[in-house]
Amino acid sequence: MIEIKQVTKKFQDKKVFVTALKHVSFTVEKGQVVGLLGENGAGKTTLLRSIATLLTPTEGSITVEGYDTTKQPDEIKKRIGVLFGGETGLYNRLTARENLEYFAAMYGLSKHETKVRIDDLATMFGMRDYLNRKVGGFSKGMRQKVAIARTLIHNPDIILFDEPTTGLDITSSNIFRQFIHQLKQDGKTIVFSSHIMEEVSTLCDSVAMMHKGELVYHGDLDALYKTEGSNDLNYIFMSKLVRGSEYHAS
Repeated sequence: MIEIKQVTKKFQDKKVFVTALKHVSFTVEKGQVVGLLGENGAGKTTLLRSIATLLTPTEGSITVEGYDTTKQPDEIKKRIGVLFGGETGLYNRLTARENLEYFAAMYGLSKHETKVRIDDLATMFGMRDYLNRKVGGFSKGMRQKVAIARTLIHNPDIILFDEPTTGLDITSSNIFRQFIHQLKQDGKTIVFSSHIMEEVSTLCDSVAMMHKGELVYHGDLDALYKTEGSNDLNYIFMSKLVRGSEYHAS
């Protein structure tokens, strides 16, 4: 479970403070897949980085599996997998396999566990043909696949994805979505941001919509469709932005 309570995050730009998050509160239950929606600059990445312990809230608190992000970050890092858009975290001079072995060692996996996980992920994402090639020469899509595998190498209970299908072709994107369904069946808790409404409507149990650092909606997708009288998530999202001030976060 992830509990976000009245989180505000401010950054200082020279002498001016910029508020990236404004009193954001919501809960992600264990085993849920939650889609984080919002235009660029809405605060999605700041929120994900705060959950991942990479940023400290200016106000409020975040707990992950009962651990506080500011007081017990090491406990949280053991339990989460993180992938941020544009940041693969890979080493160009190493092969894809060597990269995955390196991160597996950081999480304390044995050599046998590492081999099994790499083989499974390589098969899942179609990486066998280039598993032993250096990452420096990879296409964006190939790098993204390895980065996703790196995120999942230690089989984390909670997974945070920021635009996970960026750079993937249609086939790879579909494979990734199938994998999200499998992770959900395995009881994993997943929060991911996306601009692809079809992706969110297909994969998610609930959504959190953000606008200018504020939460304008959080709740079950089916209930949202029923309330709005529409299954058009793009239309609903734009409508929520217009009516944002009417929403009171639960």
